Amino acid sequence: MKLYVNFNLNLTLILIFGVIFAQSCNSDMKATSMKNLTPPVAEQKPYQHKIHGDIRMDEYYWLKDKDNPEVIDYLERENDYYNKATSQTKNFQNELFEEMKARIKEDDSSVPYFYNGYWYVSRYEKGKEYPIYTRKKETLEAEEEILFDCNELSKGHEYFRLVGITISPDNTKAAFAVDTVSRRQYTLKIKDLATGKLLDTSIENTTGGSVWAKDNKTLFYTQKDPITLRSEAIYRYNIYAPNNETTLVYEEEDDTFSVYVMDSKSEDYIFISSYSSLTTEFQYIKSDEPLSDFKYFQKRIRGLEYSISHFEDSFYVFTNADSAENYKIMKTPVTQTERSNWVDFVDHRPHVLLEDLEIFKEHMVITERENGLSKIRIRSWNEKKDYYLPIEGETYTLYTSTNVDFNTTKLRYVFNSLTSPSSVREYDMSSGEQNVLKGQEVLGNFDKNNYTSDRLWATAEDGVKVPISIVHHKDTKLNPNTPILFYAYGSYGSTIDPNFSTTRLSLLDRGFAFAIAHVRGGEYMGRNWYDTGKLFNKKNTFSDFISCSKFLIEEGMTSADHLYAYGGSAGGLLMGVILNDAPKTYNGVISAVPFVDVVTTMLDETIPLTTSEYDEWGNPNKKDYYNYIKSYSPYDNVKAQEYPNILVTTGLHDSQVQYWEPAKWVARLRKLKTDDNKLFLHTNMNAGHGGSSGRFDALHETAKKYSFLLALENK
Repeated sequence: MKLYVNFNLNLTLILIFGVIFAQSCNSDMKATSMKNLTPPVAEQKPYQHKIHGDIRMDEYYWLKDKDNPEVIDYLERENDYYNKATSQTKNFQNELFEEMKARIKEDDSSVPYFYNGYWYVSRYEKGKEYPIYTRKKETLEAEEEILFDCNELSKGHEYFRLVGITISPDNTKAAFAVDTVSRRQYTLKIKDLATGKLLDTSIENTTGGSVWAKDNKTLFYTQKDPITLRSEAIYRYNIYAPNNETTLVYEEEDDTFSVYVMDSKSEDYIFISSYSSLTTEFQYIKSDEPLSDFKYFQKRIRGLEYSISHFEDSFYVFTNADSAENYKIMKTPVTQTERSNWVDFVDHRPHVLLEDLEIFKEHMVITERENGLSKIRIRSWNEKKDYYLPIEGETYTLYTSTNVDFNTTKLRYVFNSLTSPSSVREYDMSSGEQNVLKGQEVLGNFDKNNYTSDRLWATAEDGVKVPISIVHHKDTKLNPNTPILFYAYGSYGSTIDPNFSTTRLSLLDRGFAFAIAHVRGGEYMGRNWYDTGKLFNKKNTFSDFISCSKFLIEEGMTSADHLYAYGGSAGGLLMGVILNDAPKTYNGVISAVPFVDVVTTMLDETIPLTTSEYDEWGNPNKKDYYNYIKSYSPYDNVKAQEYPNILVTTGLHDSQVQYWEPAKWVARLRKLKTDDNKLFLHTNMNAGHGGSSGRFDALHETAKKYSFLLALENK
């Protein structure tokens, strides 16, 4: 549970304007003839990786040196090639951008929520890129107090992101953090809300989040390693201390673990959590005793995962203890926190994944997932009530929203689906009354009844049934000529739920269908779905996607000439593998910020995230993992064969997947591929893993991707 003041304006609440359905695109979409264009050729500089008696040649290893002018020159030449090769789609890209922008209610605002005497609202103003964070004292009719206008703060920066707004208990100070590079290294600052001025605080290289103690002057925050960017240490800071003096509270020495700091929803405790993919460990103090030493809740045990919620005289432990693969909830006294004192409170069920726990004064709310579908379970502390919110359909997204008030009986949650815009709803857990606080108002002639969705089941290579969510315009008939954009992620146990998208309408209204493959590696079908898609089971992720793709073709819903695949980050790895293993199954592939040089990255402990991800991919310093990872790593398996049309995107300042991975991959693809199909690398020279920071700037990037797809359908 995130207990700092949460100002995030959910992007799914951006209101949209419907567009006229059209099966064909403007004639100027057809890309410029590429016969007179020569793609850039990266110089080959032989380099050998040697380990386990094996040698891997890496002729493009030199692209790792961002300070080398030749590297920047190569990236800029790739951008220039992309711009020239797609020059005749520029007008259409602009049309797409304006079309998507026109759907956005530019003067939108979030649903107000009440916290510690104030109503908090984030809003956008017409024509502006960034949010404005505000509050009103006691009533919504009170005068607005602007806390942060990011449009003003962002001036002079190509990239700007403000995160982690945390209000002191006495409401007089706001901690926040800013990144102007897109490297996710945030500078922590403090604003005096009475004077409107910033304190002298400027603490660099933090995660952005922080926690106030009850004394209104002590702040706990997380520091990153400047090279690996691992969240490695917790510091205590007195905001009145001279020269930004800080005190180290805890340093995580195991480089396979990271740390963060949080407080309980009751605001009585402050926690430090150390975590890896398989193991967690908590320490705690009372929030009114900030100078006390942190105590261990339960020391780490390999494979034991747990998190903590506080209520009255007990802690409630969300855990996989006792082989509870899909998790259960246990209870222990606040005075006896060791594992031996935990007793079952909500039992483990083999086919039901517990995903979240929300504590209220009179109720506990549990988010569950069964057969891939999310459910919200409400249970009163006196056990007189235990029921689920009624939800219909199979292609929806459901989750609890901002619920910072501990004493309320009202639960806020969000619902949307592939066909239904998002809505923030409030449900009174005592009376059963329900209200829609804000529906995603859709401007123009949008009608959700013009779209239809379904959940399908494909059969994987090993006989496992893999679900697919699909949506299309009701006038689009699924047949071999239907273009489908097929998306997947499939790593870290991250579940991609079928959600509504405003930008996606630009494809659906032009005859595309959109589908999501819920492949193994996520947790859509439970924890086992994740466990059977990582480490030595990682290839299940890739073969699942290929099987799902072939299912769509075999069922006559599309064909290889009209099937397009899309994935980003670890999903970009998935794209790299399917390009090597099943290139004739797709007409085009978009691979965004792709993790494609897996062996090299996982052997380099100076690269961000490497050591903390051994539990996900395996440690290639061990020969068996090395051989397995090498067998699928996209960069290491590029071969002389025909590939489909490919668009690869990256960011120069990416902290998650370094820019050189896609750059090296594209260079090797250019050298070895035997076809004349399009291959583009576009590098955002001012952004990182998440792309551009402004809400409209991001639409330009989406327009590039959509025009790539639509041009292939209209060549």
